[in-house]
Amino acid sequence: MTNLINTKAHTDIKRLVWIETYLPAPIRPYAYLMRLDRPIGIWLLLLPGFWGITLASGGISNFGVRECRIIALFIVGAVIMRGAGCVVNDLWDRDLDKMVERTQGRPLANGTVSVRKGIVFLATLLLIGLAVLLQFNITTIILGVTTLPLILSYPLMKRLTWWPQAFLGLTFNFGALMGYSAITGEISTPALLLYLGGIFWTLGYDTIYAHQDKEDDIMAGIKSTALKFGENSKMWVGGFYALSTASILGAHITAGNAYTTSLFILMPILHFTWQIWAWNPNDPSSSLSIFKSNHITGILILLFLIVT
Repeated sequence: MTNLINTKAHTDIKRLVWIETYLPAPIRPYAYLMRLDRPIGIWLLLLPGFWGITLASGGISNFGVRECRIIALFIVGAVIMRGAGCVVNDLWDRDLDKMVERTQGRPLANGTVSVRKGIVFLATLLLIGLAVLLQFNITTIILGVTTLPLILSYPLMKRLTWWPQAFLGLTFNFGALMGYSAITGEISTPALLLYLGGIFWTLGYDTIYAHQDKEDDIMAGIKSTALKFGENSKMWVGGFYALSTASILGAHITAGNAYTTSLFILMPILHFTWQIWAWNPNDPSSSLSIFKSNHITGILILLFLIVT
C-alpha cells in the first residue's frame, strides 16, 4: 500500500494512510495541524537534544536506565512541542497562509479547525509538554520554560526582520542545552558550542527551505534570509554550515575528547558539501528535497559524537 493518498502538488499537506485510516475523522485535522504527516521537523528538533545527551554522557557506552529514560522523554517532548510550535505558527499565519499556494490547505487557513479550537488544542499540547518537562532536573526545567516565549513569538519574526531563520535557530536548538543539562545538571562551554553549532545549522537548512516560497513571500510581505541573500544564498549557506561544523568540533574538543577522533567530523562535512553542490535555489522541489535531507546531517553529527 502506498504511504500517501490524495497528495496534491499545490499543498504541503500529505494525507498519510495511517492518519486517514486509523484516526477518527474529527481528529485528523489536528494530526495535520501538528504536521505529523511531515516528521522532518520532529527530527530537526530532536537531534540536537540527542547530541547534548551523547556529549554529556561521554558516549552511548555509558548509557544506563537513566539515560534511556531521558531519551524517551525527549522523543515524547519533541513530538509534542514541535506540534505546539506548528499550531502557534498557523494561528499567527492563518491569513498569510491563505496567500501562499503551498500553505492554503492547512487546517487553520482553510477553516477546517477554528481559531478557538486551535487555541484549546495548543493549550492541551503545552500542558502535556509541561508534564514531560517536570520530569527533568531544575536546570533543564528552567531552560525548557525559557523556550516558551521564543516558541510563541517566532512566527512574528518573518514580519519584523530579514533574519527569522536565526530566531528559529535559537528556538529549535535549545534541545542541545537541555540534553546536556539533563545529564549533568549544568551548562558548560561544550554545551554552548554545541548550541551555537545547531543555530548555524538551522540558519543553513532553513534558508534552503525558505527558497520554496520566494515569489509568494514577496507578494505577502514576508521576510526571510532567502530573499535577503538572493543569488548569494549558496555562499551564505556554505558559510553557515562551515561555522556549524567548527562549533560542533569545538564542543567535541572542549569536552575533553582526543584530537585524533576529530577526523570523524568529515562525515557531516561531506553531507554539507553535497547539499551545496546538489541544491538549485531556483527550483522549489530541489529546495524541499535538500532541506529534508538534513535529518541525515543531524544523524551524522550524532554518529560523530558517538564514535568519538
